[in-house]
Amino acid sequence: MMAKKFAFLGYDLAICARRLDRLEALKTELEKEFGIKVYVRTLDVTAYDDVFAVFEEFAKDVENDGGTLDKIIVNAGVGDSRVIGHGRFAINRATAETNFISALAQCESAMQIFRRQNSGHLVVISSMSAVRGLPRHLTTYAAAKAGLAALAEGIRADTITEKLPITVSTIYPGYVRTDLNIGAKYLPFEVEEDEGADVIVKAIEAKVDEAYVPAWPWLPIGLGMKYLPLRLITKFL
Repeated sequence: MMAKKFAFLGYDLAICARRLDRLEALKTELEKEFGIKVYVRTLDVTAYDDVFAVFEEFAKDVENDGGTLDKIIVNAGVGDSRVIGHGRFAINRATAETNFISALAQCESAMQIFRRQNSGHLVVISSMSAVRGLPRHLTTYAAAKAGLAALAEGIRADTITEKLPITVSTIYPGYVRTDLNIGAKYLPFEVEEDEGADVIVKAIEAKVDEAYVPAWPWLPIGLGMKYLPLRLITKFL
């Protein structure tokens, strides 16, 4: 959905995902509807060497057409995790690797490209779950997303100390209905994918350092999550 929002704004796009058939269909749709250029490549983000190869191939594609990679959005992730101590380490490890280590590979590759270009905008999609340690099935997911947010802040600190013309944005979405949670019950304040994508893209375009989206009600909820006693937080989850 974010791809369509950016296409509407006139951006050429480089999109990677695991399924080539869906990528090709999306490429055809976006190029026909919006008259933009779309580059696509398959990528499993847990194949770390492939992350670097695909990102560099995209950079070369764009460079050959006379441009640069303006933004790289680190958005791949999984929502599956289990209660700690119940023998489900393999599931929790897979979640941690996809949501943090894979994101680390993407950030590393993106920053190599941006440093070479001396420009760029790195966007990491974290989660409201990152604001506080959470119980039960959310524990590993929240920890990985918190790690991603801290990683982005550290990269942002580098750009400040080195005076690099590179923006780093961390987006904390609330509950958004996506392919990850189709079939699950609706949660309080959950928004549909189109609305969620709209507020995320607006925050990215504003080049914010950090944003809770949608701001209402997630900004005040985020403040409460940070400072309320943990025993109260657990009652709402």
